[in-house]
Amino acid sequence: MELLKLLENIRSPFLDSIIGIITSLGEETVAVVVICMIYWCISKRTAYIIGVAFFLSGITVQCMKICLRINRPWVIEPSLNPVPSAMERATGYSFPSGHTQASTALYGSLGAVIRLRAIKVACFLIPFLVAFSRLYLGVHTILDVAASLAISYLAVFITVRLFSKNSVSKKLDFLLPLIMILYTVVAIIIAAVLFSNGIIEERYLSDCLKASGAGIGFAVGMYVERKYIQFSTNAKSILWQVVKFVCGLSGVLFIQEGLKLIVGTGLVIDAARYCLMILWAIAFFPLIIKRFFEVRE
Repeated sequence: MELLKLLENIRSPFLDSIIGIITSLGEETVAVVVICMIYWCISKRTAYIIGVAFFLSGITVQCMKICLRINRPWVIEPSLNPVPSAMERATGYSFPSGHTQASTALYGSLGAVIRLRAIKVACFLIPFLVAFSRLYLGVHTILDVAASLAISYLAVFITVRLFSKNSVSKKLDFLLPLIMILYTVVAIIIAAVLFSNGIIEERYLSDCLKASGAGIGFAVGMYVERKYIQFSTNAKSILWQVVKFVCGLSGVLFIQEGLKLIVGTGLVIDAARYCLMILWAIAFFPLIIKRFFEVRE
């Protein structure tokens, strides 16, 4: 807590703005946009590595949050004053840090597969900058961010090894999605038991179900695409790549936000919506890519 108090004393409106931009690099929305862009337009293998590391570490962090239920720093130490804008968005439990997890899984995976040294170094530094931003904003402790860094980098290491050229096999195409689904089901059961016993509130169950729905959507979509679709990221031109990306992302945003106006919200509905959103990105839209955007020889 002493570190958070020290950082609180050096805050300024200018620094708050800069740090706010840095912390936004760990937003889930940023991760989804980047993964989609890479998956549809650049490299499916890289996107798979990012996605697997992202969802495995994310579900792990969600489970740890609801199982350990460690309060935010300002709840533990009322004398702390987080940056108000960051405090409004920090609604869940504190340990481990979700922003740090998301940024580590995303940029850590990119850094592991990209060969250009400058980009590799940048990808390595960004998660630590995001972790620092969470401390500066006063919404996490150093233990929160350190745990997320460790969990997520472990997920990145395991995932990169699984997708290494020497490890890719037909068994992986089936076993990895199956393991992800089973892991996600365990998370759902844990959250449901905690909620039914009055240990966690509905909003925490909702967060876990959304993450689990997205994880299942990714696992199923990955299996379907690798086995049955096998689309190419190539397009006729840069313009067609842009059009492809905009069309696909429009579908993601419609499912994420537009469907709420049509079907409403609820625990099961929200989980299904997030599952459908990722399925669209990983399997349904690639069918459209294969039909209308893919370069045919």
